[in-house]
Amino acid sequence: MQSLVEKAEVLIEALPYMRRFMGKTIVIKYGGHAMTDDDLRASFALDVVLLKFIGLRPVIVHGGGPQIEATLNRLGKTSSFVEGLRVTDDETMEVVEMVLGGKLNREIVEMVQQGGGRAVGLTGSDGALLRVRRKLVNGHDIGRVGEVVEVDPRIISSVSTAGFIPVVAPVGADQDGLTYNVNADEAAGALARALEAEKLMLLTDVQGVKDTEGRLISRLSTEEARKHIAEGTIKDGMIPKVECCVDALSGGVTRTHIVDGRVLHAILLEIFTDDSRVGTLLVP
Repeated sequence: MQSLVEKAEVLIEALPYMRRFMGKTIVIKYGGHAMTDDDLRASFALDVVLLKFIGLRPVIVHGGGPQIEATLNRLGKTSSFVEGLRVTDDETMEVVEMVLGGKLNREIVEMVQQGGGRAVGLTGSDGALLRVRRKLVNGHDIGRVGEVVEVDPRIISSVSTAGFIPVVAPVGADQDGLTYNVNADEAAGALARALEAEKLMLLTDVQGVKDTEGRLISRLSTEEARKHIAEGTIKDGMIPKVECCVDALSGGVTRTHIVDGRVLHAILLEIFTDDSRVGTLLVP
C-alpha cells in the first residue's frame, strides 16, 4: 500500500506543472548517450509521448555526430574539426544528409511511434524551416556548415496541431537551396525562439553545469552563466551549450535546461518534479 501511496504523491506533485505547461511548446535537443543506449531510447520515447498525451507540444531536434563519424569511417573518409565543428566538404555533406535526414530521423520517428505516439520526420530544409548561411569560424571557411539566419515555424506548428510530434534533423538550406550541416544545439535554440517555446531542453552526457569543486549547479541566471564562463568555471564543450541557452532566453524562451540524458526519464523528472537534480536550469 505504501508504494501505491507514493505513486499517488508523485502524480499530485506533477499536477501543478501539468496545469502550467498545458498547450506549451517544449523543444528537446536529443543526442549523446540517450540515442545509443536501448533503455534510454525507450525511456526518451515514452517521456515524449506522455508529454504529448497530457497536452504539451514537444518538438524533437536530434543530433548524430557519432553516427556520421562511423559512416565516414566505413567509407574510408576522415574528418577534421575547427572549434568543435566538422569541416564539411560536398562528399561529407552527402553523408550528413543520408545519416541525419535519412537513417537517424526515420529511426527516431519509428521509436516514438513504438512508444505509442505519432511522429513526423522533417529536416530544416523542409518548408524553408531553417534558412542558413555559410558559417565562418574566426574568418575561416569550413565548408557546408551553416548558421541559422531565419526560421519559418509554420510547418512545425501545423504538424504539432494535427496531433503529431515533429522530429527535426538539423540540415538547413541557403537562399539558393544549397543544404548545410547545422549544429543541433543551435538549430534547437533557433526553433525554440521562433516557436516562443516555454522550455528548451538540451540532453547531454554530463550531469549539468558544475562549479569548480565538481558540484552540480542546479540553477543559473544568464548573468551568473556569463560570469562563470568569463572566470573559466564553465569551459570546453559546456560553453556553447550554455551560450545556446542564454541566447534562447534572450529570444523569449521562458526557461532552458541542460539535462543529463543518461538518466532514465530525465525529461519527466526535470519538468514535473520539484527537485530533480538531473540537470541545470537556466533562467533570465
